[in-house]
Amino acid sequence: MNTVKIMSAEDLNRTYVRFAHQFLEPHDHPEKLALIGMQTRGVYMGKKIIQLIRKEFGYEIDFGVLDVTFYRDDFRSRLKMPEVKVTEIPFDLYDRDVVLIDDVLYTGRTVRSAMDAIMDYGRPHSIKFCCMVDRGHRELPICADYVGTRLPTHVQEEVLVKVKELDDEDAVYVVQNPDKE
Repeated sequence: MNTVKIMSAEDLNRTYVRFAHQFLEPHDHPEKLALIGMQTRGVYMGKKIIQLIRKEFGYEIDFGVLDVTFYRDDFRSRLKMPEVKVTEIPFDLYDRDVVLIDDVLYTGRTVRSAMDAIMDYGRPHSIKFCCMVDRGHRELPICADYVGTRLPTHVQEEVLVKVKELDDEDAVYVVQNPDKE
């Protein structure tokens, strides 16, 4: 397999700082803002952004965790049993400005599932989407409001966003996957 590193830990940290600024910029009242990290790597990305907002700006922003397994449109068609993870949204979503955070935007189906799940938890004022990598190949009319990098890929490639807490490093890789050819 051919693997290419496209973002280093420094690149990711710079992007997290940019996201923190971008999330706060349109809000006169940041207390209406809520971040929700999508399982799995979106949770770790969101926690890093929350820490930056607290450290740099002194704001305590609500943070939640979302698993969309049962909301996916391919849930029943997969052959193996899905691994369900925690969903924890310990605050009211009514009239909040929510930012969903995930590692990679690909077909758009996971984001659609996340919006369905969010609506089951409450009626936010707005939902925005943030991803580290937008790799193209959309199947639904969904786009990210905040993007770390846009990286056109081939279908047989895979984009891996690594986080230190799970992968022992912060980096983004593109992997050529010969099994998908």
